[in-house]
Amino acid sequence: GERVAIKKVAKKKVYITSTLLWEIKQARDVSHENTVRFVGACIDLPRPTILILTEYCPKGSLKDVLENEAIQLDWNFRMSLIHDVVKGMAYLHNSDVGVHGKLRSCNCLIDGRFVLKISDFGLRTLTTPSEFVRDQNYYNSNLNALDLLPTTVIPGTPATQKGDVYSFAIILEEIVVRGGPYETARQVAAHESPPFRPFVGQRDCPPDLLDLMEKCWSDSPDDRPSFIQIKSTVKLIMKGFCENLMDDLLRRMEQYANNLESLVEEKTEQLSMEKRRTEELLYQVLPRPVAQQLLAGEMVQPEQFECVTIYFSDIVGFTALCAQSRPMEVVDFLNDLYSTFDRIIEFYDVYKVETIGDAYMVVSGLPERNGHDHAREIGLMSLAILDAVKSFTIKHKPEQQLKIRIGIHSGPVCAGVVGQKMPHYCLFGDTVNTASRMESTGHPLKIHVSEAAKQILDKFGTFRLELRGEVELKGKGICTTFWLLECSEPDPRPPTPMKNYIDNDVPFPILFPAIGK
Repeated sequence: GERVAIKKVAKKKVYITSTLLWEIKQARDVSHENTVRFVGACIDLPRPTILILTEYCPKGSLKDVLENEAIQLDWNFRMSLIHDVVKGMAYLHNSDVGVHGKLRSCNCLIDGRFVLKISDFGLRTLTTPSEFVRDQNYYNSNLNALDLLPTTVIPGTPATQKGDVYSFAIILEEIVVRGGPYETARQVAAHESPPFRPFVGQRDCPPDLLDLMEKCWSDSPDDRPSFIQIKSTVKLIMKGFCENLMDDLLRRMEQYANNLESLVEEKTEQLSMEKRRTEELLYQVLPRPVAQQLLAGEMVQPEQFECVTIYFSDIVGFTALCAQSRPMEVVDFLNDLYSTFDRIIEFYDVYKVETIGDAYMVVSGLPERNGHDHAREIGLMSLAILDAVKSFTIKHKPEQQLKIRIGIHSGPVCAGVVGQKMPHYCLFGDTVNTASRMESTGHPLKIHVSEAAKQILDKFGTFRLELRGEVELKGKGICTTFWLLECSEPDPRPPTPMKNYIDNDVPFPILFPAIGK
């Protein structure tokens, strides 16, 4: 079924006359986008009540909208409502109905598409109450337009088109000030001289609209424009405004969608940037191939590597240095030193496994195998690190020469990610222990090399090593070891100068944002 609006009429008797039938035909013939469609009329029993059925407008009346402070009324919205009133009234004045006679904001209804429609027109015989009392409710309900009094509403007096124009002026005033003129009703009805009208003052509405309002509520009906003239004036005022509220809403939705698209694009770019930062952070903690497996949700399986070369270094006298320094000085010193090491190893095919206190561990040959180049990469890197250490200055103890021990060993290892909280890529096997023993049994500012590592370095023919002799390694017994002195092959990679970080020049800002401040 169709949902309709029902209006009850308080009449004791209704006679079916030719006048009533003609009024019903007039109402039925009214068809315009800005007028409410008349459906029919019936009698409700057992107590006879006249019911008038019309098109249902779910958004309520203009009066409801104006009084609802939760609804934001910009001038696009208001001008669209005004334009709808003018179009509806211009149509009615040009139809057989001829005149409205009861035009008020509560008779201007708004449908689901926010189109304003004029209601309660025509059917004068049916809608005129049998009894009429002029109490305060009369003024409150009828004085939205007070040429209504006494010539357009009072039973027995004819309604006029000029009266409708006056009513329209009062509706304009309501739209401008968002309030009804009820408190001024008696003053207008008294016909004071000069004529009293509601005070509007300077508003943010178009100035031409205020001029139109004053013309429409002129005390002399002959000075008021017709709705055809009003329609032309409003059409000129509407330039710069959207004529149809739905078009305005669609335009705003399109603009909002475009803004939303830009916002989504901006947020997506920010998300991508954060994703890249997260990935780079992960790549600094784990080898890139391993990190990519974890990002893809894959399980990283432990892997056996037949031969890799491991580097260990340790600071000579670190315990004594810590005893003579403040904790922050130690942290700054280690950061400067290991930042130097980190810049050096970037030029070589190596992977930094970890730093534990003053110990620095690097490996080559995993997670991506590189043939026998692992020994060469570690050898060249060790010489570069040793050169950098010789020129390194401890900032809080500039007179003290920094010394480190370096140990190198080659052999098989097993590697994999250990743990779920703070996962770590770890190496396992006797090769790790032997490389650590090579470092701990070495001498300051020397590179201690095992026989296994020497055999691989000899294949390149560019490294000069010196026999150290037999050394007892814990858990290994007596072993023959060597010192790595130099490489005759020119290293194409540039030397890494020392750099002291000042101001905002911070190494690894992702990991250490506070360092250097």
